[in-house]
Amino acid sequence: MPRILAIDYGAKRTGLAVTDPLGMIATPLEVIPSHTLENFLKDYFEKEDVYRVVIGMPKNTDGSPTNATPLVQAFINRFKKVFPSRELILHDERFTSKMAMDAMITGGMKKKDRRNKGNVDKVSATIILQSYLESIL
Repeated sequence: MPRILAIDYGAKRTGLAVTDPLGMIATPLEVIPSHTLENFLKDYFEKEDVYRVVIGMPKNTDGSPTNATPLVQAFINRFKKVFPSRELILHDERFTSKMAMDAMITGGMKKKDRRNKGNVDKVSATIILQSYLESIL
């Protein structure tokens, strides 16, 4: 069964998460430099059956765009050109970094590992994906 992939896009790093083959459980996949994301996705789509991509859309608490919104929108535009047949879903990513940090603390992750921003990005992507999965149930 095809998977769903989530992207937490950032200026430097991008966190990725993916569902299990049944599309029920979100798990962290990878953190990669953002400039390599397009090539990573090409390779990943060749290896794995992904039918939907969910990207976290940054918004302020009032729903207005953030400073990061234009960066994410530029990536979305490139994604649509490079992968026109892939279904792309925009999903609210408000507070995911805070929730990721809280989850890492609750899970007992050491402070040294929590300082690694890549870990936050990966967990944030997982939270975006899990939130999306819950929204479609």
